[in-house]
Amino acid sequence: MIHYTPNFKPRAVLFPLFTVVLPALLISMSLAAPTKQVASSKGVRTPTYNADVRPILAESCFACHGPDSAARKAGLRLDRAQDAYAKRPGGTPVIPGDPLASRILERIRLPETNVLHMPPPAGHTSLSPAKIATITHWIASGAKYEQHWSYLPIKRPTLPKVKQQKWVRNAIDTFVLAAMEAKGLRPAPEADRRTLARRAAFDITGLPPSPKAVETFLLDKRPKAYETYVDTLLASPRWGEHRGRYWLDAARYADTHGIHFDNYREMWSYRNWVINAFNTNMPFDRFTTEQLAGDLLPNATLDQKVATGFTRCNITTNEGGAINEEYLVLYARDRTETAAQIWLGSTVGCAVCHDHKFDPIKAKDFYALSAFFNNTKQNAMDGNISDTPPIMFVPSVEDKLRFESNIDALASSRTVLKNYKEKVRGDFDAWFKKSGSKLAIESSSLAAQIVHLPLTVSGAQQPATVANTATSFPVTGQPEYGPGYVGGDAFVIKSGSSINLGQNGDFDGSKPFTIA
Repeated sequence: MIHYTPNFKPRAVLFPLFTVVLPALLISMSLAAPTKQVASSKGVRTPTYNADVRPILAESCFACHGPDSAARKAGLRLDRAQDAYAKRPGGTPVIPGDPLASRILERIRLPETNVLHMPPPAGHTSLSPAKIATITHWIASGAKYEQHWSYLPIKRPTLPKVKQQKWVRNAIDTFVLAAMEAKGLRPAPEADRRTLARRAAFDITGLPPSPKAVETFLLDKRPKAYETYVDTLLASPRWGEHRGRYWLDAARYADTHGIHFDNYREMWSYRNWVINAFNTNMPFDRFTTEQLAGDLLPNATLDQKVATGFTRCNITTNEGGAINEEYLVLYARDRTETAAQIWLGSTVGCAVCHDHKFDPIKAKDFYALSAFFNNTKQNAMDGNISDTPPIMFVPSVEDKLRFESNIDALASSRTVLKNYKEKVRGDFDAWFKKSGSKLAIESSSLAAQIVHLPLTVSGAQQPATVANTATSFPVTGQPEYGPGYVGGDAFVIKSGSSINLGQNGDFDGSKPFTIA
């Protein structure tokens, strides 16, 4: 059994249990599900609602008198105590402690030929005398309703008695052995050490053990040799890689967008965060908080922001006909349903359209929860690119220290540059004011000049000088000229107009040149 505590660490408990997404939920399913009756003071076992009565009602009654409002008959619900106990014109369906006055038993006991007999023959189901006796006994003992077992607190079960007590090493062994003995089976002999080493390695790391690790285990004659070997496997980075796969499946992690072209998506930094969380045995409360709200933590670190990649694992689209508002709603819905399945251990998707029929979740509750996942700057369209905004740069582990030091150096350099600009700005303004129009450059003043465009004539041909030789270039569109910054005219760039310099303008980008 796993109990949640603020410092719960996955591998501090029985490590194979974490091969599933919701270990606590699944274990509670096997341990908390009621399978026995409660003994009364007279030694007669009293039926309980969850173990004995609910299955009968679900099979024979709930189709017409259950949670489905569309199929409900006579406005009667038998799945909730407040409805079953309520007075009705024809009588109260269930009166705790008084089976003879309870209307449901009266209808059940009528002859099948009677039109009021329940369940009706058209339903092709009937109640055996044993089932009728169970319901009768339950009502007589108080007709106590119970929540579905999944909503009840987990209680440590009583260990069953077994014959081969020496074989038992932990509580789980007791349940396994009890089931085997009930069927006349005996445990197999303990496997040899090589087999144990191989099994443990595959279970913990997903890989076969190294020959050296096996030999070390074989030569270790200490009482805790197996535990030491397991600790060695848990210390391997392969532990996080293997166990992290199960979490990433639940988090719907993928390296592509999922819809339309399904192009590449760069999400590996979140994957690495999950692996590292397992390898460092991160406490589960922190594991939860950082994935759901790491960016909202005070002074959030880069890793904590990366952890929120959990909420960016939803599938996205860039289809031309998609409606932005529709897909933003779908993204929020996906995040809500995923978080509920993982951390609440419950499906809430039914409440998207209506109050949940089988769980106490209303549509209002669903959308109140989804509001937490609807506050995002993510665009509806992913752009068919690997890094859909908003994004941040995440360095590799090898470059992290250098990257962080460069960030500090860059900030310092920008401060120095800003201060220098402010310092020399006054000198530049004074110099520029003094120089005035003398800054205009004449074409003959530069020996290395390639092309000189006076920009003085509007027309189909633009006069120019190339290598001290007069020529002209064709003009496309309707060019416009405006005052230059220091004198002369300037070509105003606008759509559809251009000056074609031909081969004279085919500048090589690998060689330095200046245009002014």
